[in-house]
Amino acid sequence: MKKTLTRCGWCSDDPIYIKYHDQEWGRPVHDDRRLFEFLILEGAQAGLSWLTVLKKRHHYRKAFDHFDARAIARYDARKIKQLLNNDGIIRNRLKIQSAIRNAKAFLKIQKEFGSFDRYLWSFQPLSDALSSDLQKRGFSFVGPTIIYAFMQAVGMVNDHTRDCFLYQS
Repeated sequence: MKKTLTRCGWCSDDPIYIKYHDQEWGRPVHDDRRLFEFLILEGAQAGLSWLTVLKKRHHYRKAFDHFDARAIARYDARKIKQLLNNDGIIRNRLKIQSAIRNAKAFLKIQKEFGSFDRYLWSFQPLSDALSSDLQKRGFSFVGPTIIYAFMQAVGMVNDHTRDCFLYQS
């Protein structure tokens, strides 16, 4: 008899969700490019399911230059039009423009703090404080709910449920 693992209640039986839950969610991330990727994807998810974004993730990586903030910061009207015509991603003008604006703000933080990682992990796990500071620095689609989901995803908070096999007390 095959023993099944107990996972957090939000994790459905979709293989993409299971892989994400088991291998990524809640694990500390310190790589700036991966942190930027999660930040952009969390913003893209606003109003949609996370599974929708995960299913489009490989398209996002290709469309957004593998989340190279320097490249994204240089996107122009032609590139925005190209992205709006890309059915592999969520084609929302505000979310696309937000990714560009966030890339520019991300680069400023890297310059000021040496890395986005250093800046990010200097916060206590309070999504309101981080959200507010990111907004002051020019980011968008970074409200407290989105930022809390981001903090969960990159391991700043560990919200695995007590019955989940990945829960750590």
